Amino acid sequence: MKPLAACLLAAVMLLPVCAEASNVEDDLIVGIQSSKTTAIRPLEPLERDFMSIYDLMYDGLMTINDDYLPECALAESYSHTGKTWTFRLREDLYFSDGRPVTADDVVATVNWILAKANNTEEGADKGYYMNLKYFVDSVSAREEKTVVFKVNRSYYGLLYAMTFPILPAWALDTDNPPGTGPYIAESFMPGNTLQLVPNPHWWQTPPQVSSILFVMHQLPAGVIESYEYARVDAAFTRQIASAQYKSGTSSLALDYRTNQLECLLMNHSAFPTNSKNVREAIRYLINVDYIAQQIYNGMVERTDTPFVAGTWMYNDNLDAYFKQDAEKALALLDADGWSDTNDDGIFDKPNDEGESVKLAMDLFVYEEPDNDVRLETANYIKDTLEKYGFSINIVTVSYAQAVSKLSAGAFDLCLASYAMDVCPDAGFMLISGNTGNYCRYRSSAMKDLCNELRTQQEQSNYQYTLYKIQEQFAKDCPFICMFYRSGTVLTRKMYTTARDVRELELLRGIEDFRD
Repeated sequence: MKPLAACLLAAVMLLPVCAEASNVEDDLIVGIQSSKTTAIRPLEPLERDFMSIYDLMYDGLMTINDDYLPECALAESYSHTGKTWTFRLREDLYFSDGRPVTADDVVATVNWILAKANNTEEGADKGYYMNLKYFVDSVSAREEKTVVFKVNRSYYGLLYAMTFPILPAWALDTDNPPGTGPYIAESFMPGNTLQLVPNPHWWQTPPQVSSILFVMHQLPAGVIESYEYARVDAAFTRQIASAQYKSGTSSLALDYRTNQLECLLMNHSAFPTNSKNVREAIRYLINVDYIAQQIYNGMVERTDTPFVAGTWMYNDNLDAYFKQDAEKALALLDADGWSDTNDDGIFDKPNDEGESVKLAMDLFVYEEPDNDVRLETANYIKDTLEKYGFSINIVTVSYAQAVSKLSAGAFDLCLASYAMDVCPDAGFMLISGNTGNYCRYRSSAMKDLCNELRTQQEQSNYQYTLYKIQEQFAKDCPFICMFYRSGTVLTRKMYTTARDVRELELLRGIEDFRD
């Protein structure tokens, strides 16, 4: 698994009723950032914005609806018995070149993904859809329209993993392979433009928008500039500066949640963050709402657990654990033996050898290009904690250095982010020894809950177990979840009525829009 990457879920954005922008008619011009993509390869995406393009060209067996629940797409039905899951394809499915979609195409696509994911060569690229290997052991075709999966995890989360694009068996290693989505690429000039037109063989009602032209820019600032000068109708951006754009008389700024979960990680194997009291004190002292609004300019969606607030999976009955409360924080530190014995402003206490030790720790922070908000957040945390007896040393590092420190457990505190996937399962970061558990958090109760989750095959039982996991998370305070980062679609043309337009699917719903 890629460092700092994981498996979970994506986002929910409620679109406002559009009175400001005009409805899209037959065409839309969109500004995106792209400097790496030179070929249309949906199973090997290189750039975030291109994922939204692939979403219009390629369908999966399942899709995620507006309520962030899986529903059938190319599959018309599914069933399961034990560790065998069976998917039945719709009748009259065709790729964009007119060839029928068969179970053999699904099998070939899955095996291609698994072969890449299971490549044991040193430094091998495991592929964007590598998490499929954690669900699927093998796959086979039963007649022309039935696909049978033998799985190692037979649970509801499997349905979220079935959203990968299906390609023709013969075209898996070709550029611009035929797809099953509402659009096809009519022309592509890498680094310049890509034009989509309707797929004549799409399995649903043909879209009204007959042309989507993507104009590519090397840098994020170029995308914003093209929108400002009306060279494009819409623009995708994750720049914090885009918060200045508000919906007006002829334009909309539509916020969407990304899959980037920002966290303050706390090392359970290092002193003093190995103490639950110290971790909880930090949680009670930091005003995450201030960070969200004043430092990130509101370009975030708050969450106190690894799951997305406002969705069916989020337990919103845990507020008492996460409210800012300096008195509780100081009481926890006092109970842990911390006090300022020499009036230097820094708490101390005797260690096991009777020597006085300070409440001091390093805070590691790494930055993204053209974005200093994480460092600003680190400075806020330092200033806040030092008002209450902590001594914080900020250490700025590169991304690679941060990965090294986290993997080795050589840190006290670290501001970092997880790139979350669609499946609502946080076991990767909460089970001891798992790849994303950088904090060295150990809890037999949490491990049991995460394992229990992976046995739940019905949505209601799955939801109940997710609630219990979040309750345990709140009690144990393994680390601090702050928010999911947001992005913005700036647009002069309303192109969707979907309630849930999310990262990697930023034009979701354009295929169904009717003026």
